Amino acid sequence: MSQQGPVLIVSAAKRPSFAAVLDEAKLFPVVATDWNDAGRAIEQVQPAAVIAALDGIDAATLATLARRAAARAPYLPLIAVDPAIALPGTAIPFFQRRSHPDRLVTRLNASLRVRGLHATVMRRQVPPVPIALSDIDPVGEATALLIGRGGAYPALSVALGERAGVVGALSIEAAAKHLSNRDIDGIVLGEGFSSRVMDAFLTVLTEDVRFRTLPVVVTTSEVTPRYDLANLEIVPAEPARIADITLPLIRQHAFEARLSRMLRAIDAKGLIDARTGLLTISAFERDFATAVFQIGERGGGLSVARFTFDGAQPRAQFDGARIISRLMRQSDFGAVQSDGSIVVVFTATDLRSAHAITRRLSSVMRHTHHGRRDSHEPIVNVVALQPNDSVKSLLARLSQDAQRVAS
Repeated sequence: MSQQGPVLIVSAAKRPSFAAVLDEAKLFPVVATDWNDAGRAIEQVQPAAVIAALDGIDAATLATLARRAAARAPYLPLIAVDPAIALPGTAIPFFQRRSHPDRLVTRLNASLRVRGLHATVMRRQVPPVPIALSDIDPVGEATALLIGRGGAYPALSVALGERAGVVGALSIEAAAKHLSNRDIDGIVLGEGFSSRVMDAFLTVLTEDVRFRTLPVVVTTSEVTPRYDLANLEIVPAEPARIADITLPLIRQHAFEARLSRMLRAIDAKGLIDARTGLLTISAFERDFATAVFQIGERGGGLSVARFTFDGAQPRAQFDGARIISRLMRQSDFGAVQSDGSIVVVFTATDLRSAHAITRRLSSVMRHTHHGRRDSHEPIVNVVALQPNDSVKSLLARLSQDAQRVAS
């Protein structure tokens, strides 16, 4: 990819070992500095990325550098090499000893693509608005796929779920289904599988271009780092440490996903909600009124569903919106309402078919956990358009049915 600026290496040593990998790649002008001058170097050099060697560095020093990097716009990736301390949420880990020698360059390129996407979004906004990673917390919108059957599975689910949504899979087959049905921001592959099964799964991820930059953290040392996955890490450690390593990678992927939705919203001239991928309320109301009018004139079927979520779990509502946006048919449309519910219009669909569609959507949502073992399945109400219905009467019947279910 085209170079966006120099790479700044921050190290207590004069020339850390990983610098040779960058030199061999001959893709990046490299500038080196020590930790005392790191802040000033960021301002003067205007780097496209920062790679920090953490030998002998404490958490407070790293946190200061991470805050400086996260406040930059466009996105300034910070890659922390061989972290032995707790990582700030925006520092991308990289373990030299457990990685293929070329993976540092691959990971750097993946981070620079996020930076390029960020610059594009800022440039295309009218008026242009700088958006720093420190201004938002995309990990709150993220979904991690946790695969495993070992004793650490419950602890990993809680450690990850305290800060992101977690989808659990006890088999590779279930994991593949989740990857097909929903947006996943990172994978944690735990215990309970043979090395042959894990090899087959990682090979499939490697061969699918959609997943080559997806964060994948393997919690067992039985796997070798030979796979062509930019954000693969092998971390045999306790659940809290695994979550500490995984979440910065997930945050970067979720940030990239947020930027992609923002770009689609810009292309749609503001008709799409950048957070969910569904329509904005004003666009939904306009399309809904048009659909009801056209059916009244030409005939046909139409059904409407309302998905209501637990108000104490806002991430469940957001996760549900993203699932609906991904899985609903191109002819259907929906929007998040002011009360937090999601209303979806199924065009050319009778009541029976609409119930079948909503059952499938609810089944996918049921497998997401947020910090606990319990799942959050929405309450769903479905009504069909009657001959004398208007938009107002149709929504009124939908609301009445919701009240009866709640009571």
